[in-house]
Amino acid sequence: MEQYIIKGGNPLVGEVVIGGAKNAALPILAAAVMTDGTCTIENMPDVRDTNVLLQAMEGIGATVNRLGKHEVVISGSGMNADCDVDNEYIRKIRASYYLIGALLGKYKRARVALPGGCEIGSRPIDQHIKGFKALGARIEIENGMITATADELIGCHIYMDVVSVGATINVMMAAALAKGNTTIENVAKEPHVVDVANFLNSMGASIRGAGTDVIKIKGVEKLGNCEYSIIPDQIEAGTFMTAAVATKGDITIKNVIPKHLEAISAKLEEIGAQVDEFDDAVRVVATKRLDSTQIKTLPYPGFPTDMQPQMAVSLALSSGTSIVSESIFENRFRYVDELTKMGARIQVDGRTAIITGVKLFTGADVSAPDLRAGAALVIAGLAADGYTTVSDIGYIYRGYEGFEKKIQNLGGDIQLVNSEKEIARFKLRIV
Repeated sequence: MEQYIIKGGNPLVGEVVIGGAKNAALPILAAAVMTDGTCTIENMPDVRDTNVLLQAMEGIGATVNRLGKHEVVISGSGMNADCDVDNEYIRKIRASYYLIGALLGKYKRARVALPGGCEIGSRPIDQHIKGFKALGARIEIENGMITATADELIGCHIYMDVVSVGATINVMMAAALAKGNTTIENVAKEPHVVDVANFLNSMGASIRGAGTDVIKIKGVEKLGNCEYSIIPDQIEAGTFMTAAVATKGDITIKNVIPKHLEAISAKLEEIGAQVDEFDDAVRVVATKRLDSTQIKTLPYPGFPTDMQPQMAVSLALSSGTSIVSESIFENRFRYVDELTKMGARIQVDGRTAIITGVKLFTGADVSAPDLRAGAALVIAGLAADGYTTVSDIGYIYRGYEGFEKKIQNLGGDIQLVNSEKEIARFKLRIV
């Protein structure tokens, strides 16, 4: 029964160092098996999703050598075309589908368990399938597995019906080892899409245009050795930015790319927070109750859906009425019932939340419904009066490394507990 127990009321003050981006690390790790050489990957986040994926890759014959928590050397030389990717763990993470593009590109065959992940809404893989078929693959789905096979992959023109990060990355990986040229239009432009393209290029791929609306790929016969460092995690950074605002704190967030945070910074400044940008850091300060605003989640460079719950916590403590519209995932507001237990005033109508700000939350027992909502509820607990317990924190481990330790270093009163007895001791401060 691992839980967080939090005593709120302390402003978070100090410095925090951001780790590697989970959403970049997962496809990069999968892409590393596309070469029979070795890939040394640095700044890898040591979180549950990356560890599950590495375990799955070892299970299909990849060599995985952990040089430390944040560095790994991977080789796909021990793999073969007949490997199937399926175990109880891989079905729990969304990133399993990246192995389809990687294995299809390398072996012209992939058989992978259909992905899981947080239940934040429908995340169909129809655009992945469309792209694979356009390259010449045959697709079958049965018994919870997706099988993609091809005699050969041929470069072509692909227009994505909707902007999809996963499909953009997956099709890009497969096309990197296709014959001829591939053009993919209406693609996702997120920083982790660019990071995966840069990683593939460091292995010898020829990919141009990542970060724009059109990606052009010249297929190569094989990929080789590389050394690569993953970009910082914009969502972890944004989470601590909103934590500074919600707790009326002063946090300097280091090891970030400020440009990746512009949508978050702009909204925080709009409601009255102080945001100072440096070369590789941002400082967020809030000394008073802030104002309301309107937010609509959009693909990059718009406001990220993965920051919507954390920002909603800040707005729920601001003055006035804010409106948050969710355009990406239909079930992103599952945290609202939990936040309401703490005194938040939020009404949800479809994909829109109307937030009437309150001056203070009160501690309560809440449960994390997904990864980002779990982080948001922790922030709410840190800003609340009294004690808050957050259960189902396994979701948080999927994407945040050392979350409670980083909060403790900022002066937050939070502890990981495993029993009611430990909760009682925390409240009485009996060690």
